[in-house]
Amino acid sequence: MPSSIGVSRRGIVLSGAGLAMPGVLRAQSARFPDRPIRLVVPFGAGGNLDTLARLLTPGIAERLRQPVVIENRAGAGGNLGTELVARAQPDGYSLLLGSNGALTINPLIMERVPYDPMRDLLPVALCFRTPNVLVVSRKLPVTTLAEFVAYAKARPGQVQCGSAGAGTSNHLMIELLSVATGTGLVHVPYRASGAATPDLLSGTLPASMEQITIALPLHRYGQVRIVGIGLPGRSPLLPDVPSFVELGVPDGGLVSFIGILVPSGTPAPVVGLLREAIAAALTDPALRARVEETGSLVADAAAATPAGFGALLQREAELSRRAAAAAGMLVR
Repeated sequence: MPSSIGVSRRGIVLSGAGLAMPGVLRAQSARFPDRPIRLVVPFGAGGNLDTLARLLTPGIAERLRQPVVIENRAGAGGNLGTELVARAQPDGYSLLLGSNGALTINPLIMERVPYDPMRDLLPVALCFRTPNVLVVSRKLPVTTLAEFVAYAKARPGQVQCGSAGAGTSNHLMIELLSVATGTGLVHVPYRASGAATPDLLSGTLPASMEQITIALPLHRYGQVRIVGIGLPGRSPLLPDVPSFVELGVPDGGLVSFIGILVPSGTPAPVVGLLREAIAAALTDPALRARVEETGSLVADAAAATPAGFGALLQREAELSRRAAAAAGMLVR
């Protein structure tokens, strides 16, 4: 008796002798989802990805009528948790909350990455964008992005700019900005996001590229200045701050994106149901308000699709390649 796939109000019904794809949902009769789903966050608890995951999962669980359990699997710059999902059964019960490092940066700058993000993972939906912003010390005699560029051009190869570490999206954004403006910014790697803050406050460090979630509270309290933002256009959170695209950086540069992926080979109806649940959760006004409080932005409807997220991954991978080449970090 041949297999059949149908969609009910409670999910996708799979019946018959099982699907033809090897290793995928081989039950005589199964309903998706009929048990809890795990969402792997490839970083530790308490970080930006973990915070956003905990805001998002209740809405997904409500629509799928199954718990969505967060599993933090930190290690190797996000590679450990990413590999876990890339090698998981493609049945819709293992999801990855993926971001730049493991998906579009690490495969370019690390000698060995135990998965191919474009081959082994399937994008379901972009969920959030967390822009990188250029932050300057209040002790620096500049108040705008144009003034900062002029200041740095007058001191080629002398102006330092901090980041969360070598090979991060913050670092590669510095390289893109430096090339676009001809400023020759000097990269100073710190150990983590926000670690440069004491040096910015003291004036020891003139500038830093940070995720907006770190910099926005400091900017609002007048401790530092955000003078530029890495988006295709201006952010509604900082409408007076120009985008790097105004300086010629393609698409505004690298954006710290966050989206959900599944193992390649996951059946299309399962991917479709997951996408619908994620997209519906993202429309919740309360969720959007809480996400924007952190400085991140909820993805628009066009990006919250496999095609939209896939296009973003391709674009970010190309920008990362350019930036890694400029930094002399490109290994493949």
